[in-house]
Amino acid sequence: MLDWLQWPAMVATLVAAWLVASQRRGRRLAGFATFVVSNVLWVAWAIPAQAYALVVLQIGLFLMNLRGIRRNEPAAGAQTSR
Repeated sequence: MLDWLQWPAMVATLVAAWLVASQRRGRRLAGFATFVVSNVLWVAWAIPAQAYALVVLQIGLFLMNLRGIRRNEPAAGAQTSR
């Protein structure tokens, strides 16, 4: 089984959470992208482990992360803060 895969998934999740909390747009965007990587890693681990609730959770979180990436883009005509 792919038991080792849970460790990089956990690290990616923690790093992503740290980045998303940043006030800098670029770091937040990197955080959402890292969350997407962690979603993929968790699903890759959960399917062989038959942890189907975790798969469903990661799909939901993946969709929220895509929303976060989209909403992190500056609005047309909006000024970005540094």
